[in-house]
Amino acid sequence: MEHVSKEPTTVCHVLAVPFPSRGHINPMMNLCKSLLSKNRDILVTFVVSEEWFGFIGSEPKPDNIRFGTIPNDFTSELDRSGNYSPDFFEEVLRKMEAPVEQLIDRLEPPVTTIVYDTYLTFAVRVGNRRKIPLASFWTMPALVYSVFHHFDLLVQNRHFPINLLVLMMILTEQGEERVDCIPGISSIRKVDLPTCLYGKGLDVLHRGLEAVSGVSKVQYLLLVSVYELESHIIDALKEQISTPIYHIGPPIPYFKLEDNSGVNPSDNSYFQWLDSQPESSVLYVSQGSLHSATSAQLDEIAAGLRISGVRYFWVARKETPRFKDECGEKGLIVPWCDQLRVLCHPSIGGFWSHCGWNSTSEAIFAGVPMLTFPIYWDQTPNSKQIVEDWKIGWRVKNKLEAHSLVPREEIAGIVRRFMSLESEEGKEMRKRAKKLSQVCRQAVQKGGSSDTDVQAFVNDISQCRK
Repeated sequence: MEHVSKEPTTVCHVLAVPFPSRGHINPMMNLCKSLLSKNRDILVTFVVSEEWFGFIGSEPKPDNIRFGTIPNDFTSELDRSGNYSPDFFEEVLRKMEAPVEQLIDRLEPPVTTIVYDTYLTFAVRVGNRRKIPLASFWTMPALVYSVFHHFDLLVQNRHFPINLLVLMMILTEQGEERVDCIPGISSIRKVDLPTCLYGKGLDVLHRGLEAVSGVSKVQYLLLVSVYELESHIIDALKEQISTPIYHIGPPIPYFKLEDNSGVNPSDNSYFQWLDSQPESSVLYVSQGSLHSATSAQLDEIAAGLRISGVRYFWVARKETPRFKDECGEKGLIVPWCDQLRVLCHPSIGGFWSHCGWNSTSEAIFAGVPMLTFPIYWDQTPNSKQIVEDWKIGWRVKNKLEAHSLVPREEIAGIVRRFMSLESEEGKEMRKRAKKLSQVCRQAVQKGGSSDTDVQAFVNDISQCRK
């Protein structure tokens, strides 16, 4: 752990405990920076494994955020992109509790609030044992939280049986059936519910239910959503949950767009390429860092993009060498990019996305419409909201079969239609995307819905000094 000197015990000291995965660490760090923007006297100790400290320890951060490292005792699969297996999930829950509790005992000044990733249920036990107020940090949309919270309604209404082993059969037979029993959530197909209810991730469904159930034992619930995007869902949750709820999204580093923090000179090459492209002409493609498409599907995506004739910028991560020489004259393939800055670039006209909540939030903030290609967990309901509720995107894949392949010809066709700036449907979609961008940007401005709730949360935890 970084050296910590003695400080007055009246300080508001937040212990931030993210799940050790890139998609969870990033939004937690963004939250911490937002808290400090409201009160510079807050001290944050950000908990990471020794391995993750090696990845992010040198990244820019405010002086009031220090890292508290714990041993990297995880033996299950984990890589730098944040990929993890169900075994890793279980290992995290089993092995993080003791070192986090030991860290708390060593910290000066004493911790006054614990902000923990909702899935890290051990934090509730630790906080309650030490009588430290807890804030549960939910890194997915409010819709997914509500689905877990109302799981008993899905069972009672016979949408899902208690015997979870038959859920895959039900998906195949009744995937188009609509679920209308969850307060605040508009009619949703069964196949658009989180995949952990019927397929991929089913083996950790009980962990999601356990995590949401544990919120009843904490003092605050933080939803990384913009109120205006999910107002009906958030209002319904507030009526049913006694734990105070704060909507503090989007969970993205929007503040760095203003001060150019984190700009890396080595990024100039792909920005120079983007600068040379016509306005709104480039399709940005990224399947995220977790649970990418199958190898066969990636081949079809690569071929479809190439034959579409559309300009595209593809972040292919570890697959970059495989496709780099096949992108043609109109494509550029890189292993990584500064996604939010790329999405905000004027040449970007669309986003082919896996629909992770961080990526979805960045696209909405940037005002970019989406082609949705969800694979796992919350990505399917995110896709549903993008296409049906907000109407700022199209589905690439409409078949219910989980392993069905979308062929290159079909991909090429939808990409061409989606990127056309002439169709009335496309114009309306882009107009809605720009409107939602304004809504999100207003939410984080002084007096906006998210700004107000972040300030309210800061005020509350600042009163919990020891």
